[in-house]
Amino acid sequence: MTFKSSVLFAFRLIFPRSAKKSSARRSIFGAILCIGISLVPLVLVMSFSEGMINGMTQRIIGLSTGELKAIVRSTAKAASSYDSLAAYAKVLAGTEGVKDVFPQIECEGLASGRKSRVGVAVRAVESDVFERNEDFASLLKVKSGSIEDFKVKKKTAVIGEKVSELLELQPGDKLRMILTKSLPNGSVSPVTQTFTVSAVVSSGYQELDSMWVFIPIEQTFSVLPKTSSLYSVMMRTDGGVSADLARIRSECEAASFGVANVYAWFNLNRSQFENFSSTKVMLTFIMLLIVLVASVNISSALVMLVMERRKEIAILKSIGASSGGITISFLIAGVSCGFAGSLLGLPLGILCAVNSNQIISALEHTVNFFSKLFYILSGNSLASFEDIHLLNPAYYLTEIPISIPFGELFLIATAVLLLSLVVSVVPAVKAGRERPLETFRKA
Repeated sequence: MTFKSSVLFAFRLIFPRSAKKSSARRSIFGAILCIGISLVPLVLVMSFSEGMINGMTQRIIGLSTGELKAIVRSTAKAASSYDSLAAYAKVLAGTEGVKDVFPQIECEGLASGRKSRVGVAVRAVESDVFERNEDFASLLKVKSGSIEDFKVKKKTAVIGEKVSELLELQPGDKLRMILTKSLPNGSVSPVTQTFTVSAVVSSGYQELDSMWVFIPIEQTFSVLPKTSSLYSVMMRTDGGVSADLARIRSECEAASFGVANVYAWFNLNRSQFENFSSTKVMLTFIMLLIVLVASVNISSALVMLVMERRKEIAILKSIGASSGGITISFLIAGVSCGFAGSLLGLPLGILCAVNSNQIISALEHTVNFFSKLFYILSGNSLASFEDIHLLNPAYYLTEIPISIPFGELFLIATAVLLLSLVVSVVPAVKAGRERPLETFRKA
């Protein structure tokens, strides 16, 4: 029995000429449908996690640490004044591969609004950072107010959208911050500073929007307590994730002459990025288990097909077909089911992933509509109703940047074919071992 004959027999197993109803054929198409459906959430999870992790990583690197960050020693001359810190930043800017530098001061504080208080991370940055830094310009969206006021007015602040909501502050309102200052005798003294809110911005990542308060470093260098502040220079480089980043970091470290320690972005945020990666691996593994369970349906469908086609197998073997040829036919049929399932599930999954933001928005509107209806019918006031979010904005980006990992999807399709082959082995071998005489005797 030639390979061509095995392929033809496999085709006829799935698409027989006879219009006779077949439970086995229905099971095969059911197995194809199950594989296709199981691949849809897998593609969605991979695209979601890829886009979400890339989006969060981009914001953490671009808005928080930069590709490299030089943390200045508080006793160094560079930390004595804004001019000294800016001069040190210019030294780093002269390193090959460093595109731009942004001196800043960071400290913890307690921000006070009209009715509440909240802990914030105060960041003193240069007044033109929102325009000069490409990541700030592209990732931070101005929700209200004007960045121009931050550039020209003294004692102004740009706050995150979540901070604005928690403190009920809008542009033009006064923001009071309580900072801590260490005294020579070792005690801690509170220092109160008042700023005018010039703008409310959002990065699309609530975890960042809920903690940042930006103030101009030029006017507030001496305002922040030196003993409890972190002086640093954030650097944008040409080699964000490349091997060249190690070379740039070493040269910046050498140029610092003991003034600062220079760290790469993945060292500063190692635990967070490891958490992202482990979460993605776990979700992908769970989705792969669903695909594995769906692939088992191929095995049961082929077992039914072997039982239905015993006579055909017996006739083929009686006229010279080999056991190996019959086995190959059923293996081809099983792999074809996996291929057809992939052909159905992958494009459908990609289509859902591309439109996932719209799908989630539509589902949220539907869920909230019926929830509000039930809430009103229960005798409650709609004013106290809180909207339901399918993806809590406290942990996810407000808009998911979809990234289709085509390389990983190719590996998934290959894995589905291999799974289909593996689960087809037992029924295929059983079909090849069928004995014509026993089949004809039972007929």
